[in-house]
Amino acid sequence: MNNSKTIFGLSKIQLATAIAIIFHSVGLIGILYFKQSIIIQTSALNLLLMFVLICYTQPQKNHSFWIFMLICVLTGFGVEIIGTQTGMLFGSYAYGETLGPKLFQVPLIIGVNWFIVIYCCGISMHMLMHNLTQKTSIQSAPPKTILKKIAVLVDSATLAVAFDWIIEPVAIRLDYWRWLGDGNIPDYNYASWFVCSLLLMIIFQMTSFEKRNKFAVHLLLIQVMFFLLLRTFL
Repeated sequence: MNNSKTIFGLSKIQLATAIAIIFHSVGLIGILYFKQSIIIQTSALNLLLMFVLICYTQPQKNHSFWIFMLICVLTGFGVEIIGTQTGMLFGSYAYGETLGPKLFQVPLIIGVNWFIVIYCCGISMHMLMHNLTQKTSIQSAPPKTILKKIAVLVDSATLAVAFDWIIEPVAIRLDYWRWLGDGNIPDYNYASWFVCSLLLMIIFQMTSFEKRNKFAVHLLLIQVMFFLLLRTFL
């Protein structure tokens, strides 16, 4: 799985992981120590690069993979339009200028971000559950398929919500978006995130593409560490 050697004798996974670490490290240092606005303004380009690396490392890119990607991008962008225009889904909020060009007051890159989050959380939980069931099935009967699928769905959606919770304070400070009114994040923001994530995870389960990509796990861990450090020290 993605073990073919590329530049400098590295596999696709190793090369993509190295690039992700370098770019997030440069961004972290630039934001924390140099306060360079130009670093912050490259957030959209960084997301676009991570999207390219996911496509680069995804094995066996069939029609189902591209369909799932397109559904995530369009759904994510669509619910953000509804959210910003009505305040019904996530609360009253507005996007700043950091994430680049907008359409209907929503950054064009935001749909790509939805795909990255859903894909990485779905792949991570799928691989974790696969590894756990392989180990437990050696000593006992394997778990029922339906229970495994439900566990992956719920856990993946919960992981996506947890990731959003980590990002929120950092996003506000970097002018990704801001909450209107009293500035507090409503609880139903996370409830809506869970429902939207769960629906996309159902599509993730239904689409038949290779769901093992170690880079997705690495990228999720890199981004969690990146935002946790910013949340702590920014």
